[in-house]
Amino acid sequence: MGRDHGERIGRTIGCRRCGRKRGMVRRYGLRLCRQCFRDSAPELGFKKYE
Repeated sequence: MGRDHGERIGRTIGCRRCGRKRGMVRRYGLRLCRQCFRDSAPELGFKKYE
């Protein structure tokens, strides 16, 4: 059968800062990879708990 209707399967949208497609944080519409999230989390208002 195959993909007849142009379906895109897999990681199509990458990080909005660096474009990386692995380790994505898509929660709350962030769309950042985990490395960029760690860099920008304090600016976004996230706090690190121990």
